[in-house]
Amino acid sequence: MDDLAKKALLPAGLQDLLPPDAAVEAAVAERLLACFARFGYERVKPPLVEFEEGLLDGTGAGLANQTFRLMDPVSQRMMAVRSDMTPQVARIAATRLSHSPRPLRLSYAGDILRVRGSELRPERQFGQVGIEMIGASAPAGDAEVILLAVEALKSLDVSGLAVDLNSPTLVTAELDALALEDAARARLRQALDRKEAAEVAALGGPAADLLGGLVAATGPAKSALGALAGLDLPTAAQGAAETLAAVARIVHEAAPDIILTVDPVEQRGFEYQTGVSFTVFARGVRGELGRGGGYPVGFEARRAGPAEAAVGCTLYLDSLLRALPRGERGRRIFLPAGTAWAAGDSLRADGWITVAGLAPVDDAVAEAGRLGCSHLWAGGRVQPTDGQV
Repeated sequence: MDDLAKKALLPAGLQDLLPPDAAVEAAVAERLLACFARFGYERVKPPLVEFEEGLLDGTGAGLANQTFRLMDPVSQRMMAVRSDMTPQVARIAATRLSHSPRPLRLSYAGDILRVRGSELRPERQFGQVGIEMIGASAPAGDAEVILLAVEALKSLDVSGLAVDLNSPTLVTAELDALALEDAARARLRQALDRKEAAEVAALGGPAADLLGGLVAATGPAKSALGALAGLDLPTAAQGAAETLAAVARIVHEAAPDIILTVDPVEQRGFEYQTGVSFTVFARGVRGELGRGGGYPVGFEARRAGPAEAAVGCTLYLDSLLRALPRGERGRRIFLPAGTAWAAGDSLRADGWITVAGLAPVDDAVAEAGRLGCSHLWAGGRVQPTDGQV
């Protein structure tokens, strides 16, 4: 491998985003933010890195093993690179915007960096665009965030949408009651995530039948919620199941065209969520388009009062690029060297992308084609590069 090839080599999970994808990603982010703004969500912009003790406290504690650390040469304190933007927005809401009226609706966009990727998402750096509603605990708030995510994706002409609803807290009480050692609890949790009914039965002890019933209550929302309603759940879990059903009902009534499924035992990827959670997919697209759910906003080390209930959703721009229909690059016209600047101004005002020649060429049509232009400015007018007027 020569020196130039070595310089082009990037770490696993990182990549350069090239034309036209870089421009498309930026445009998609702005369109999503504009959609969120129409529903009253105001944009915030947190920094790329923060002090470790703040970024990994409270909401961010569950992301510690996915976070890069570095030493700040100015303060000599440890800093952390964000691996998710939701904890940062939660910090802003709990501190700088603590006196703003609730529910507080915020939106954001930016890149994040993670220590490692996953099987479905090998990328370690990617863009996030999302919303957070702080100070709302009713099913209507959960449903609003889900429906807004769907609305935003539809505004980009993404089709075949499906939403998988989850409730990570449904099994937490049962697992706590079993008083398992950490290793045994991790094996049972893994068996639940993988829907391995036989292993759940073997490891679940006195809760095996109930846990098996939760595993079986997975699938299309109507049948899954019916199965869930038939289980003899503890009081806390019963409340979580009723909230899940209420959210599903609101979402289905408002968007009956989307595929709605329920998985009451899924927990992977919901490190800090404690309420109804969800994942958004699109038919034929690798990986999830986004995920979100309810969580508490608070900081363990310096909490002045009870944590606020919040719900949010993050959309992943790399997955969205795979889901979007491939559009045209744009109307590009070649301006031969010496073309008056005013002529370019007029063309750009009409929506053209102008590419100016820097030196005279023998074949302007060939030069236009080489530079990816479908048209040429010649004789004071626009001409297609195939020579037909």
